[in-house]
Amino acid sequence: MVKKLSELQISAIQYLALPKRGGLTYEQVAAELGITDKTLRAWRKDDAFNEELKRQIMRSTIDRLPEVMESIPDHIIKDGNAAMFRTLLQAHGLLTDKVEVSTQGNNATDIDEMKARIEELRAGRKENI
Repeated sequence: MVKKLSELQISAIQYLALPKRGGLTYEQVAAELGITDKTLRAWRKDDAFNEELKRQIMRSTIDRLPEVMESIPDHIIKDGNAAMFRTLLQAHGLLTDKVEVSTQGNNATDIDEMKARIEELRAGRKENI
């Protein structure tokens, strides 16, 4: 069941979703809403409140996303920022965390062959010493 937020909570989210909270401190946001800073702190610990805050931030910033994406290559080249490069590749679906491992044949046989080869190499190494 989805928790319904109050009108005051929605108003708080509108302030908190602004860049740098619109220049206000948390205490000032609480005062603007007519609530205590203790109440605002409690709301900020609430999962439903935080999820709606994230959604509001996304709605507020989605229009600037093309500009952000356009600036990423310049940051990668200028700063050598590997993390930014990884983010860009992920955004384009060129890099995933998915790792696929396939095995062929009988693993026991492969392991036996590897052990035999290791023994051959050890024996050859002892002969050269």
